[in-house]
Amino acid sequence: MRAFRWPPPPDGGPRTWGPGPGGPRSGRPPLPEPETELVATPHGVRLERLVTGTGDPVTVFAHGLGNGIATTRPFGSGVTGRKVFFQFRGHGRSDAPDGRWDYLDLARDLRAIADLGGATRAFGVSLGAGALCRLLIESPERFERLVFFLPAALDQPRGPVARARLTELLEAVESGDASAVADVVAAELPPAVRNTPAGWAYLRQRLDHLLRDGLAFGLADLPEQAPLVDAGALAAVTAPALVIAAEGDDLHPVEVAEQLAAALPGATLHRYARPGVLWTERADLRGRISEFLNG
Repeated sequence: MRAFRWPPPPDGGPRTWGPGPGGPRSGRPPLPEPETELVATPHGVRLERLVTGTGDPVTVFAHGLGNGIATTRPFGSGVTGRKVFFQFRGHGRSDAPDGRWDYLDLARDLRAIADLGGATRAFGVSLGAGALCRLLIESPERFERLVFFLPAALDQPRGPVARARLTELLEAVESGDASAVADVVAAELPPAVRNTPAGWAYLRQRLDHLLRDGLAFGLADLPEQAPLVDAGALAAVTAPALVIAAEGDDLHPVEVAEQLAAALPGATLHRYARPGVLWTERADLRGRISEFLNG
């Protein structure tokens, strides 16, 4: 495996194109982040939002812990209608209220953005999938279609690997040291993608976002919490759902996706054979999500 280096080479990446022999060549970084807006919500927390596309249906996209709009946009690239992306509290330009946060707070953020945008469909990745589950406990009929990508926790807190990764990221961002942040963010990339033009582009974008806007330390408690008390309560959710998992992903165990799919009466589970699917299986993933949501 080629070693990760920071800062990048003067020309922004290796002199040869591509990830090298045997590496994925179809992966691309998230789309550049365009102009966003801050919107007021009924619960008093201003949230950063981006709306793209036109017409109906409207789909809301909820991002993962330490991520945001830029890393969530690729999931909606083939989805028709309007698409509403946002940043949970403590991320990007969204407010970071005082006090301890829990998944009910995240569900309120998600509900507010969905209601303001008139969303009838929802997509949640990792933390966003947990917040979506928490919202559905309160309002099982809120959405017509649901996609859960790499759910990280359900009725049990996340494992020690996830907690350690978040702590490292928060401390690196707080330090303002680009090299330290890059070291943590690089772990998000499949090894074959690191030190490639696409990998450097992704790193630069993530660093620009994290070092510009930071992350609130109120997020630190979330890995210690579970979104739900009892996953069985999701039996009241009758909307068609697609649950997507990846084998070998330490931060998003397949067992959580299996439990979620079993709890949702209208769920279909799809498992990829290896992690890093946004890079290695991008076309299939995008097609799978858009075909389901556009149905």
